[in-house]
Amino acid sequence: MTGGTGVQKSRKVVLVTGGAGFIGSAFVRYMYDRYPDYRIIVVDALTYAGSIDNLPADVNTADNDRFAFWYGNVCNAELMDTLVGQSDIIVHFAAETHVTRSIYDNLLFFQTDVIGTQTIMNAVLKHSKRIERVIHISTSEVYGTAELPVIDENHPLNPMSPYASAKCGADRLVYSYWATYKLPAVIVRPFNNYGPRQHLEKAIPRFVTNTLTKSPLTVHGDGSAARDFVYMDDTASAIDVLMHAPVTQVAGEVFNVASGVDRGMGDIAAQIVRKMGGDPGLIVNIGDRPGQVSRHTGDGTKMAKMFGWKPSVDWDTGLDRTIDWFRSNVSWWEKQKWMRQIPIKTASGETEMH
Repeated sequence: MTGGTGVQKSRKVVLVTGGAGFIGSAFVRYMYDRYPDYRIIVVDALTYAGSIDNLPADVNTADNDRFAFWYGNVCNAELMDTLVGQSDIIVHFAAETHVTRSIYDNLLFFQTDVIGTQTIMNAVLKHSKRIERVIHISTSEVYGTAELPVIDENHPLNPMSPYASAKCGADRLVYSYWATYKLPAVIVRPFNNYGPRQHLEKAIPRFVTNTLTKSPLTVHGDGSAARDFVYMDDTASAIDVLMHAPVTQVAGEVFNVASGVDRGMGDIAAQIVRKMGGDPGLIVNIGDRPGQVSRHTGDGTKMAKMFGWKPSVDWDTGLDRTIDWFRSNVSWWEKQKWMRQIPIKTASGETEMH
């Protein structure tokens, strides 16, 4: 800010936590391309799921005043206070996100997802006079299995895994800061995202790379568990809409980001093998995942009615782009191959690779 008469505000500063992860980096690339007059600050702990390589290619130039990267953890209160204090808008992606991994290693999920979110919100509270809004990226997993044909924002929250429970806690924590302090908080619940650069622990990149390496495509249970998939760039565009809508329309609100169509995981595995000319015999059914959500079908009516937003990338187009990217970037994902399966203990005490 500059003092005196006719005060002018410097360029808008957007802090993106977890901005080197899959969805976070997709959002960073989207914003970097579309808003050259914004300054973007990314903070990321660079866990196994985050990478500097996910960020826009030219951000490391010495004279780039549009972008700054901080290596750090959202649980670091001093760091978050410093970065939030420099920012106008916070988009909070930082979280541990893998359902299966949370089953055997859940402490980190609650530390990052809940305590990290509390740390962010405390910093927002301290700097509330500056902050225009904070957008918390929650997840559709907080809903649990669909009780209705489609899940709208008023569907009961019934998390069915440690990951979903941690995200549910963070989701409601952010809401409580709006209810208690009237902070300009917005909650976004994206349904399953997919696209280039997604970690191989997630189903679609695992199916694609297993087909490329002629490895078994393991499908939980009978393959009927169904999900609503949204291409990553569409999620970025939805967040953009919520960043720039009048704050009175979005503060204290929850918004689904969904396509309204569910697809069975067994069908997706078969479609990927078919598109890639692979061997259908590679598809293998294994035991169902503990805490499995049987169906997620999102209702995106609220975003459509309020802002006219709908996904613009259809399923087949997004899937083709994803397959092409993984085919062309073997060196990016080869080092992740060992993480495609995770050992978990089932309710019976047996260890299975999922």
